Amino acid sequence: MTEAAFNFQTLTPDTILDALWDTGLRVESGLTALNSYENRVYQFTDEDKRRYVAKFYRPQRWSQQQIEEEHQFSAELLADEVPIAAPLNLQGKMLHQHQGFWFAVFPSLGGRQYETDNYDQLEWVGRFLGRIHQTGRRETFVHRPTIGLAEYVDQPLQILASSALVPKGLKDSLLASIERLRTTLQNCWHTQWRPLRLHGDCHPGNILWRDGPLFVDLDDARNGPAVQDLWMLVNGDRQEQLIQWDILLEAYSEFCDFDAHELSLIEPLRAMRMVYYLAWVVRRWDDPAFPGSFPWMTDEDFWRRQISIFNEQDKLLQEPPLQLMPDFQV
Repeated sequence: MTEAAFNFQTLTPDTILDALWDTGLRVESGLTALNSYENRVYQFTDEDKRRYVAKFYRPQRWSQQQIEEEHQFSAELLADEVPIAAPLNLQGKMLHQHQGFWFAVFPSLGGRQYETDNYDQLEWVGRFLGRIHQTGRRETFVHRPTIGLAEYVDQPLQILASSALVPKGLKDSLLASIERLRTTLQNCWHTQWRPLRLHGDCHPGNILWRDGPLFVDLDDARNGPAVQDLWMLVNGDRQEQLIQWDILLEAYSEFCDFDAHELSLIEPLRAMRMVYYLAWVVRRWDDPAFPGSFPWMTDEDFWRRQISIFNEQDKLLQEPPLQLMPDFQV
């Protein structure tokens, strides 16, 4: 069965209950589905009234070794007193399998939404990202990939080229806009940075607030430049971004050095994420959860806007990169 054809239809409530039973957990109530497109995540309460979250990984996305690397990284971070949602060790292991599904169980850790306009919270997050990268720099992932154009642009380009979801009358224009973007990226994406293990998808939605930040969802963990875990936390106009970078990097540098040359990777990383995300939705379209959640994908105007967005991003890539304030030293 191909990745595109696979879905979670065989992951029934009985299958989930049996899987959790094998770990020694007895579900008393719950099995409430939480928001997750890539995987299937459920909250439940056991017979002792303790709350947990079970995460069933999308088959054929990550190998066993790649998931275990994620879990090992989580365990290292937890041992280094980084507030991270890490899987529990049940029956002597963190990763379990049942009827072809890999899954893990986490403690249920609630929290408030991270406030993107709160500079105190940004400073806290900067410190802990420095600590995450302090741990991440000890070694690199062996089985997980390293961020690059092949995964984030070349493969998505092939997916979009073969997709019937892209309107025929717009496909050539869309592919041409991505090809131009790719050519520009080749000129500005460099490998003169030290790869380290990253959270990989550190946007505000993956940070909860519990008297401090709590980082969740290492599902996209991979090797890459440090700035990948920072740029999605910065927003607003250029002046606002400079202020936020000043706060973020000053806090980050208390625990980990930052190479200011990596700021030139912000717009390339943004461009790569745009292309990758679009192809990700197309790739998952056969999953019943996607058409209802992304109805605009069947609208021709949506694809016209994507072409315009890619063209604008191509222009941004050709502008001078962000420069830090003169009084900030890294």
